[in-house]
Amino acid sequence: MLDCIYFAGDTFPVGCAFDESNVHHKFFEGNSDYHNPMYNTKYGVYSEGCGLENVLMSWGHDDYMYLVAKENKTTLPSAALFIIRYHSFYPLHRFGAYSYLMNEEDKENLKWLHVFNKYDLYSKSKVRIDAEKVKPYYLSLIEKYFPAKLKW
Repeated sequence: MLDCIYFAGDTFPVGCAFDESNVHHKFFEGNSDYHNPMYNTKYGVYSEGCGLENVLMSWGHDDYMYLVAKENKTTLPSAALFIIRYHSFYPLHRFGAYSYLMNEEDKENLKWLHVFNKYDLYSKSKVRIDAEKVKPYYLSLIEKYFPAKLKW
């Protein structure tokens, strides 16, 4: 599972068969896990409904920010942490791939991720934001959800 391929910010599970909905899925054939009988089945090292928190994902900015939030004892609700951790897991939230690994909490949180997607990619404004003007608002959110001094 260490021979991971990572494309364009999209994340995907490792330790089970790569789904065709993964971006550039044809290149996954070059990954040694693709041919490893321990990892190349539908469930691989996982079981149905095991929960995404038990699934090892390809490394990316999603997991980094999730771990920063957890390390800093955020008070964000679980749905927000789910959104942070899985917003680049397009095979799941666009195509339903790997949904057999989800537990009930994941299914509930996925609804919030679908709401978030409306404001994520391709929803950016061409109007430049005055950072100093909005800074107090964002600092208040950081203070609310990250009460201790942040550790990066």
